[in-house]
Amino acid sequence: ETPCLSRTGGGDCLALRNCGNRYKRKVKPVTLKRSLAAAVFMAMVGATALAQPTSPLVGTWKLNVAKSKGTFKSGTSVIEAAGEGIKFTVDLVGADDSKSHWGFTANYDGKDVPVTGDSMYGDTVSVTRVNEHTIRLVSKYKGKPTTTHVITVSADGKTRTSTAKGTDKNGKAVDGVSFYEKQ
Repeated sequence: ETPCLSRTGGGDCLALRNCGNRYKRKVKPVTLKRSLAAAVFMAMVGATALAQPTSPLVGTWKLNVAKSKGTFKSGTSVIEAAGEGIKFTVDLVGADDSKSHWGFTANYDGKDVPVTGDSMYGDTVSVTRVNEHTIRLVSKYKGKPTTTHVITVSADGKTRTSTAKGTDKNGKAVDGVSFYEKQ
């Protein structure tokens, strides 16, 4: 006779035994315990995915100079999720070849946080969320408001626009629109 798979001795092991001319395998029945374990596993996977929402702002963004209205020759921004907020790292090259590297980490609560590096806009910034795709940054220099940036990510998440109005930290007028493409 041809051997087939079968449970022996009531344990979980499968062993070969003679059972006619076809291979047969006994399958463990689905129990309530196994069903609950699978449901708990799926709930944990789903909860983990929901607990880590990805903001459309998160990513590396390259300035599209041709579409922008402003004084920059090139630029890159890296935006990362940071707790309840975001971390910005900005590198810009001005039309005069001046380089600027600065950043900050802030929650969407409108509270001033320090800017590290050399931002032309100020030494603190506050961030508020307008909606899922738009945030507002308000920069200050020595406590005095300088610029307001409204940053909007497109519905498809591939581009973002930053509209800046106000003055830089030296009192020079700022009125520009910068277009960025996600890398």
